[in-house]
Amino acid sequence: MQDLAETTSKIDTTLEVSAAKWAPIATTDTAIPSAVLFVDGVRRIDGRAWIDDATAADGKGHRAVPGLCASYAAGVMCSCSNGAHLVASEVRRGLFTDARTATHVDTHSGTYKFHRTVPSPELPPTVSLTNAVQRALTDLEITVAVDARDRCAEHTGDDDLLIVDGPLRGRGHLPRALGYVKTHSAQYLPNELNNIVAQLGTGERTPVFAVGSGWDRYSWYLRLPCLPAGPWAGIVRLEAAPELLLKDVVALANITQVLLGRFASVEYKDGRAPQNLVPIAGLERDLKHRLGLAPMLYRALRGAAAGTRHIVP
Repeated sequence: MQDLAETTSKIDTTLEVSAAKWAPIATTDTAIPSAVLFVDGVRRIDGRAWIDDATAADGKGHRAVPGLCASYAAGVMCSCSNGAHLVASEVRRGLFTDARTATHVDTHSGTYKFHRTVPSPELPPTVSLTNAVQRALTDLEITVAVDARDRCAEHTGDDDLLIVDGPLRGRGHLPRALGYVKTHSAQYLPNELNNIVAQLGTGERTPVFAVGSGWDRYSWYLRLPCLPAGPWAGIVRLEAAPELLLKDVVALANITQVLLGRFASVEYKDGRAPQNLVPIAGLERDLKHRLGLAPMLYRALRGAAAGTRHIVP
């Protein structure tokens, strides 16, 4: 068992079966969607800036307000009868700061659009800015996911499944969507049920349970095919929206048992195998390439800053 910190979330483990009947659930004969859409996003800090905010209109201006210049991208990879192909992708750049007098930053490599952030008194400024970049990336992932579904609708109709790389938070309103969590930072189950996770065989899952915290969701653990290793080798956790009916969540959980193992990566090719699914790994590489070369973007920011006394990278 992994040494995980116990969660403070409220957990209900009696949804699919009672806690006394928890055991690994084997795969069943389940039909799979005609298309699977994998959504992923990447972000990178291209430069850190100090903004001279001394002339803020509200009279509360002060110098040396921190900012982040970031590039971020999101895309959707589709796996269907036509093979794996990129459906949609988009790259954006932004200046994130709470400086009132900041503006867009125009460079020869593109414009960093100004995003006014709201600082949190409980968080260091750098953390608040990084969180703002992540929120912008989440919004972009939603945009490209909706766009991809619109493009694929004439071929798949409503028979598709959206796999979001990472927690489903902020994207639970997307229909037929699941969050795919590769790493584990908290222990959601009590010890006696957490041990069931270590007993899972390839393709087996735990019963569905509910997680109640600042945002609610259904969840379950699944073991992907992998080489023999530790008790949590190949374990991933799936998330579904709380608005779904339990029977629909169980149906989705059964689909993941049959479906996700087909996309598992292998150890000799990927150090994050098997959890780093092949379509997600390929999409991540493509998106990072689309961000552009970091040294060139940094030089472009330096060049833009040299033309103004307002921003110093």
